[in-house]
Amino acid sequence: MRQPTFFDKGSDQTPVDAEQIVLRALGEFQARGLVLAQRDLPLDRLRGAFKRAAEAFDVDELPDERAVAALRALGADVRQVPAFVAKHPFRVTVPKELAARALDAYREMSE
Repeated sequence: MRQPTFFDKGSDQTPVDAEQIVLRALGEFQARGLVLAQRDLPLDRLRGAFKRAAEAFDVDELPDERAVAALRALGADVRQVPAFVAKHPFRVTVPKELAARALDAYREMSE
């Protein structure tokens, strides 16, 4: 049995699914005072929140494909735009219900 080092990620933790990371990210985005619900946002605008959520769960940041799949599974409207428009070529619209759910989930996770 190998002794874990300071730089090892916690592998004994329960795995976190992409939807939990996205929920936390969307909630944290709103907790910072930014408007999320019913707003057409570029995925680039949410990347910082996704990164902070991944760090909070001590996991790797989600690639665009997994983040988009999780957003769609949660009920967000995600559409792809041409690649020359942005580095992360997606636009996201989050319905009010999902925004409220994400903010509640973020508050529960932060307690």
